[in-house]
Amino acid sequence: MDIYTTTLLRQIVAQLKEPSTHLLDMYLPLVQTGDTEEIQFDVDTSKPRITPFVSPLRPGVVLDSPGYKTNVFKPAYAKDKRRHLPNRPLKRLAGEQIGGEMSPMQRREMALAVDVMDQLEMLVRRRAVMASEVLRTGKKTVTGEGYPTVVVDFGRDAALTIALLTTARWGETDVEPLDNLESWINLTVAKSGAAATSITMDPLAWQLFRESDKVDKRLDTRRGSTATMETAPLARDQRRGRARYVGFVGEIDIRIYQEAYVDAAGAEQQVLPDYTVMGAAPADFLGTQAYGVIQDEKAGYTAQQYFIKSWLEEDPAVRWLLLQASLLPDARAVVTTSWWPSPAGQGRFARRVMRGAWPRPPHTWSTTCSRGCRYWHRARPCAQRSTPRPETRQRHRRSQPLPSR
Repeated sequence: MDIYTTTLLRQIVAQLKEPSTHLLDMYLPLVQTGDTEEIQFDVDTSKPRITPFVSPLRPGVVLDSPGYKTNVFKPAYAKDKRRHLPNRPLKRLAGEQIGGEMSPMQRREMALAVDVMDQLEMLVRRRAVMASEVLRTGKKTVTGEGYPTVVVDFGRDAALTIALLTTARWGETDVEPLDNLESWINLTVAKSGAAATSITMDPLAWQLFRESDKVDKRLDTRRGSTATMETAPLARDQRRGRARYVGFVGEIDIRIYQEAYVDAAGAEQQVLPDYTVMGAAPADFLGTQAYGVIQDEKAGYTAQQYFIKSWLEEDPAVRWLLLQASLLPDARAVVTTSWWPSPAGQGRFARRVMRGAWPRPPHTWSTTCSRGCRYWHRARPCAQRSTPRPETRQRHRRSQPLPSR
């Protein structure tokens, strides 16, 4: 039996667990396919109008019905082609016992599974990179070999893309990150009618955000319900730690997302660039992963998320494995806004707050004391007394760490 036939390849792919990613699962969970080369998007162009006043003795005011427009886009076409040389099954696989313990045919089957899994992981990573660009900018630039550069604009309001510069950056004096988030959420409500209370940050932006005194006091890292409160910390490891839920402030849920990939030039890039903060309203609007038709006769010219086929070149005896996909993330229905809080060199939130072995709240941060230094206080500011009492559990900035209990 030929394990490289298209039918059996489909069965092998179905048994492999396709890797997931935070951006796709959280913001683009829906899937849409169409048996055409292009994908049509209907965009509602109606405005929030109110009923006009008119005298009861006059005829009613004639109003136009809500309108919409249709945008037509051609999804990007992706191909991943692999070559299986005839001597590959004769070489030991990674992890195999020295000297070999598998037959050449077993190694051939294992090599097939490894390559198919790698193709799927690369495809999902490509989807994540596309989703990141669409969610952050409201646009997607598609370019490739023999493919003209095309910019797909989903029509997001330009005011929802904000870059913090100079003294407005997180970490600068008198800049409050939580106030920024609340004002930006209000902006998304004004522009779209939905509150972007689901916040995703990269780790560097999170480091600046958590140093805020206001965030430190209000951030809740416990989970609970209206009836009971669980004292266990939040589950933080999701998808090998690439996405972590770190807590909430009021109605704002905060997650950290970190995943890297290697671009065509061989340089490592972050799916979510450094110092990026992105807000969305997935409870109100959900995005779609759109897939066009696979332009291959063996695929039956049908729309699929991906299609894999293989063929044998007789002389030399080379086996080829090809994955094809026609994909485009549709973010028209996702209310998103992106902000770039560039890092500051020195600032109130950029410095690390010293943390002792005791519980932090309630606390006071004092900037004056009899010794002219800074203390981390659990009880009262040292400015109230010339000599701080031991029970206030303070420690000097230049002293040795206090022993844990």
